[in-house]
Amino acid sequence: MHKFFQLIAASNAALLLAACQSFDQQPLDLPAHDQKWRAQSSDSEKIRAFARRLAKSSSRPATFNPSNGISLAEGKMISLVYNPDLRVARLKAGVAKAEADFAGLWNDPELSLDVLRVTEGVPDPWIIGSSLAVTIPLSGRLSAEKKLAEASFHVALDRVAETEWKVMIDLQKSWVKWSALRTELEQTTKVVNSLNSIVKSTQLLAEQGEISSTEAGLFTIEQTSRRAEVARLKGEVKAEEQVIRSLLGLSPSAPIRLVPHLALTSWNPSENRLSYNNPTINRLRREYEVSERTLIREIRKQYPDLTIGPQAESDEGQSRIGFIGAIPLPILNANKGGIAKARTQREVARAAYEAEYERKVGQLAAANARLRGIRGQQSSLQQSLIPLVDRQVSDAQKLVQLGEGGSLILLESIVRAHEAKLKIITTEQQRSLAETDLQFLLGPTNHKSNPSKD
Repeated sequence: MHKFFQLIAASNAALLLAACQSFDQQPLDLPAHDQKWRAQSSDSEKIRAFARRLAKSSSRPATFNPSNGISLAEGKMISLVYNPDLRVARLKAGVAKAEADFAGLWNDPELSLDVLRVTEGVPDPWIIGSSLAVTIPLSGRLSAEKKLAEASFHVALDRVAETEWKVMIDLQKSWVKWSALRTELEQTTKVVNSLNSIVKSTQLLAEQGEISSTEAGLFTIEQTSRRAEVARLKGEVKAEEQVIRSLLGLSPSAPIRLVPHLALTSWNPSENRLSYNNPTINRLRREYEVSERTLIREIRKQYPDLTIGPQAESDEGQSRIGFIGAIPLPILNANKGGIAKARTQREVARAAYEAEYERKVGQLAAANARLRGIRGQQSSLQQSLIPLVDRQVSDAQKLVQLGEGGSLILLESIVRAHEAKLKIITTEQQRSLAETDLQFLLGPTNHKSNPSKD
């Protein structure tokens, strides 16, 4: 009999060792990661392969050809592959998937061994007992846990979609800001070039006594001021370009040429589309499902599971074989606390979903009102102000060329015309950003975007 117990113990020890996993140490290696990150290119095969997959799954396939510069649409493809926030979000979704894959498994059987020795002299002083208990899930708790884990995994996927959409919108906003800064830089550079020739002319007129040196000096002051503005704008353009590089997941030194994209397509605001297509609302809807699955699991846990298994005993040389069985009685606890907590959490999830919907509808109305105002301002500037200041500059230049004075009028006209064109650029930027806010609220047109689990 002793050999029988020794065999059971040895067999279970072997099974235990075979089932256990070992630890594989993986220390952080920042230099290796830094080298890999800096080697990432906007024209890698990884991005091209993703672009091909995206083209097959989209009703409006987009081309990917970075050799002629990176457009906004191509930049979005790059960010979907390389953006660091998306990489972290996808890995977190992998954690939820691992939990879902192994949720609902039966509890491991429990082996118990009791060894007693009779202290008084008897022929066989050892009393040895052993049992193997298995819990049979009669309550349905394991099935509920499996469905809960699967719902939680879908929430994690919704979080990935939500993060992807936010990255796309952040990239689009940065691209619009960068494009507007570039346009401002080009416009200001044109003004400086115009002032360069005018300064020479006014200095010559001052030497000839046609105008005072004070009037000529005003042109030089304006030229110096605009040159300083050019230097500032160059720094702003470079800084915003680095923001775009970060969103793309590329290093500051990675070779890339961005193509400006300031004007965006108009979006039709729709509360109906917002309610079913906004990524945040979709995630909260799924989180409510998780809260219901949690309540189902807690309710299942109040019902007992059966524990049963074989038992063997050796007492003073005599062997006994039987079985053990146990079942908890849900009289005192019955998981009342867990059920009450789950019910409350479900109400919280419902309120979060409804509150977010109310908030998003309000944001949609505000964004639409703001966009209408910007469009009205833009129309007025383009149709009325710009033609007026352009005509004013032309008339003032003719007066100066004819020697009839008007140099101060010319200077004021140039400044006004430049400011008006900067207003046009600013309102175009504001309109595109407002369109982007609407787009963010309405959600993407295609959720199929997970390119990599790198």
